[in-house]
Amino acid sequence: MQAPAIPEDEEKRLESLWALNILDTIPEERYDRLTRLAKRLFGVPIALVSIIDADRQWFKSSIGLDAKDEPRETSFCGHTILGDDVFEVQDASLDERFHDNPVVINSPHIRFYAGQPLKAPNGSKIGTLCIADQHPRHLADEDKILLRDLARMVESEIAAVQLATMDDLTMLSNRRGFESLAQHALHICKRLEKPATLLLFDLNGFKRVNDELGHAGGDLVLQNFASMLSHAFRNSDVIARLGGDEFVVLLTNTKLDLAKKVLARLESMVDDHNLLDNSAYNISYRIGIIEYDSVKHIAITDLIDEADKLMYTQKKESKNKNI
Repeated sequence: MQAPAIPEDEEKRLESLWALNILDTIPEERYDRLTRLAKRLFGVPIALVSIIDADRQWFKSSIGLDAKDEPRETSFCGHTILGDDVFEVQDASLDERFHDNPVVINSPHIRFYAGQPLKAPNGSKIGTLCIADQHPRHLADEDKILLRDLARMVESEIAAVQLATMDDLTMLSNRRGFESLAQHALHICKRLEKPATLLLFDLNGFKRVNDELGHAGGDLVLQNFASMLSHAFRNSDVIARLGGDEFVVLLTNTKLDLAKKVLARLESMVDDHNLLDNSAYNISYRIGIIEYDSVKHIAITDLIDEADKLMYTQKKESKNKNI
């Protein structure tokens, strides 16, 4: 048996996959409808939407197969994502890569397989739409076009779900997307006993920006600050615009002291921006910083609420000092 190779962009690919928050979610009709369609159009007993995780393939939709996931090293789909086009195995029992594969010599006794890679909105290949049969067969050119078209439909559904969790203006996660991703990240931190720190930002005097510069000027400020957040923090950190002028970052595997050092990088970027920007508004912000406590913070909203209270207290104290 030949295990699939690991793509050169594996780190980016996995980050893109995990950002979609699709793994281990419940079955959805939007995907089951397409696998049922593939099964009927191709006359095969098995059709899958298969997602390739770090060490497994997980089935978002599975028609004709009872398993929820399988090891990546025995997967046909792991080979499929190494290319851009339809990957076809006409008779696995005669193919040196698969003839002794567990799913070939044991149930479900796969002989024919064809899969088209599925891409995330950023182009990373996250899985496949695939069909399989217990009998050898091959796809005509028209069949391959059809499989590609069905895969594009799956990609459209994935993109639609992602758009519902993104902020249109800044292209960061919105509140819904952040709470979903961050909650998943906290569960991982708790299970692995890793630290995490949440940073809650509130831009100062932002109402004045809209009043004086108009909404276009305000939108530009929000986009600039979002861009600085994206560049200052790591790709693995969960960054979002909660709404209005509120932003949040969850840093996983990061204690409070390290979070403050990373924050210094953002402060430097903001200072540089303000020096070079010719607008009437200099970006500044209040911030609430809270270190994750797995006993105290059951949900991500607990962290947000505590950071918000801290920020409010700091704002009140600042006002009192100015009296």
